[in-house]
Amino acid sequence: MESENLVTAVLGLNEIGRCMLAAAASTGLFTIKAVADLDQQNAEKAAQEYGCTAFTDYRQLVVQNQLDCLLVAAETHTCDEQIKTAIKRKFHVLKASPPARTFAEALEFVELAQAEHVQFAVANPSRFWTGSGVARDLLAQGRLGHVFLIAISCTFNASDRRTWQIDPQVAGGGLLLHDCYPVLDQILQDFPVPAQVYALKTNHAPDKQQRLCLTEDAAVVAMRFNDALMGSLVASRNPEVRSERIVIEIHGRKSRLTIADSQLVVSGDNLQDQRWQYEESRQVLMERLLAGFAQNLRAPEQHPFPGAGVESLKNMAVLESIYLSARTGFPEEPARILRMTGGPASTIASV
Repeated sequence: MESENLVTAVLGLNEIGRCMLAAAASTGLFTIKAVADLDQQNAEKAAQEYGCTAFTDYRQLVVQNQLDCLLVAAETHTCDEQIKTAIKRKFHVLKASPPARTFAEALEFVELAQAEHVQFAVANPSRFWTGSGVARDLLAQGRLGHVFLIAISCTFNASDRRTWQIDPQVAGGGLLLHDCYPVLDQILQDFPVPAQVYALKTNHAPDKQQRLCLTEDAAVVAMRFNDALMGSLVASRNPEVRSERIVIEIHGRKSRLTIADSQLVVSGDNLQDQRWQYEESRQVLMERLLAGFAQNLRAPEQHPFPGAGVESLKNMAVLESIYLSARTGFPEEPARILRMTGGPASTIASV
């Protein structure tokens, strides 16, 4: 594996799956053996373009091919058993975020991968944006001083929400899980798991009875990291918004860091604003991500991958606590969920 291309296949040819497929081909590090999509026309078109075999049955792709790794973009409810089968067949798995519908499901994938000595990892292209590294450096250098507040505002297009995302039993959650996972992942790279979270959520349904049966379209989350650091997340789906808008403000005693619109801005009362602009396409970010994943599989000690499955359990524990708080009406503790599981999850409860 050290010198040869990694034999791979792509499960699910939605937007992220097509991006994965194109990026895998462009890196020169993968040999694409097969693609699968529930739409036969999509599968055959991609197979013809990339010179591989087309499948419309996810299970058949997994059991009929010997792969080094499987790239999964399909919705979890359509392929959860195939992910487990792939891991049991010793395939490394890279899953588009979110890694699962619930913390328990994510933990099952991670523990199964550990038992089979393969990698289960989560693909979050925003981790590979140049601006993320610059922001991390600014924080590490103490440019903001003591950070006391993280304020996140997210708006997403509601018109492209697919039918399956409305059903909590199928989707696992709404915009918090499927839209906000990458944002929470970005924050939890540089900050600890919140000690407590408190959440409210709702949706666009016209009456209370329907709202109880559908996933959320709007949410407000308060986070207490410790006595000196707190955070907020306000997220919504809006049919009038054409594209997503994510603004992250990190407030320190010296200055404030704002991350939005492909740029970073450091500002303060006695400072001239400093700006960094990094306009990088999702395709470029996915190429970096897949190159990093390939290097990790070849030499894991030298090339750690920023998206390991165990690490993703922090994000899923926070999300699980947010949904629990929205149901109970009380603050909840993500660390409690991590500790209750034992095994690999408990080792990151204090991270």
